[in-house]
Amino acid sequence: MVAFATLDEVDLKGKRVLVRVDINAPIKDDQVTDDTRIRSVVPTIKDILAKGAMPIILAHRDRPKGKVVPEMSLAPLRQPLADALGLPVEWCESPEPSAIAAKLSELAPDSVLLVENIRFVPGEEANDPEFARQIAELGDVYVNDAFSVSHRAHTSTVGLAKYLPAVAGRQMQAELEALEKALASPEHPVIAVVGGAKVSTKLDLLENLIDKVDQIIIGGGMANTFLAAQGKPVGKSLCEHDLLDTARRIIAKAADKNCEIVLPSDVVVAREFAANAANEIVAADACPEDAMILDAGPQSVEDFKRRFESAKTIVWNGPLGAFEIEPFNKATDAAASKAAELAKAGKVLAVAGGGDTVAALNGCGAASDFTYVSTAGGAFLEWLEGKTLPGVAALAK
Repeated sequence: MVAFATLDEVDLKGKRVLVRVDINAPIKDDQVTDDTRIRSVVPTIKDILAKGAMPIILAHRDRPKGKVVPEMSLAPLRQPLADALGLPVEWCESPEPSAIAAKLSELAPDSVLLVENIRFVPGEEANDPEFARQIAELGDVYVNDAFSVSHRAHTSTVGLAKYLPAVAGRQMQAELEALEKALASPEHPVIAVVGGAKVSTKLDLLENLIDKVDQIIIGGGMANTFLAAQGKPVGKSLCEHDLLDTARRIIAKAADKNCEIVLPSDVVVAREFAANAANEIVAADACPEDAMILDAGPQSVEDFKRRFESAKTIVWNGPLGAFEIEPFNKATDAAASKAAELAKAGKVLAVAGGGDTVAALNGCGAASDFTYVSTAGGAFLEWLEGKTLPGVAALAK
């Protein structure tokens, strides 16, 4: 894990601070429908203000690909950010360095400035050194508080750190510390829960986890591929039949590394993929030819819960079934609730992340009791895969 500096290690008094955040919140009819990401950056911005500095907020919305796309403006985020901070937020309507400089010349030193979508400039995603230098000249210190985009080598995640003292914001710090405890230096036994539709999207993840954890519980459509690799019928289930040899190789590698691969012992099957479809519970080796596996069964869930009770660390990425439609959310909800209960009691460190994972944990009310839930999708997955994130590496002391 990278040794990084924090806001506690830099003198900010009287300085301008370029802060990269991720406030890419969902918006409908120009109204923010979920302000979770906006609220998450408040501690960093308030900390900068308390230290007597001016935060200049750099952020993105969607993927304009270096062009000005009015529908991707950050303007609708200005008032929700002001509401979260309880302070007025100034607005710079262009992310061009000259426009930011002109706006800064008008502002009091205790202002908060939100700059228009940084991705409107081609130099951002190209990590253009000249663009980075021009933006860096507008500030004295660079703060990255956007772990969720730190797998991108952009100007605002990597380039600025080459020209300015670079430190982690409070959210970035919390994320890196949680991830360090969960996988870089965890307390054993460590159980990883890996779910989702396809093995093909999680190959790097499984390969990395085998070397670091004691057990991997595999669920979702992925589990069907592993069951099929063991010669078990999966009927019409989602299954990557072309990856059966790969699944067998992963099972063999795990055995060599003393990492146990845990698959469902019973499953919930249905003839149609629909909410409240007629369903039945069968053994994992007894899926009918005309049925599809849509969830882990109750016997499997009890097994998973027993395993959680003997664990010290749980790392979770992906649902155990088709959690989006009832009743095929039962395994995910029950197992997640157990992990949350143990984490709340201080018996395990439970860290989760990934879009579907966060949605599933929020859906059953378990998220608030997990030790840490990462809202970073791609960055969280790449970290789990053991990859170096450019934005994190740029903060190295």
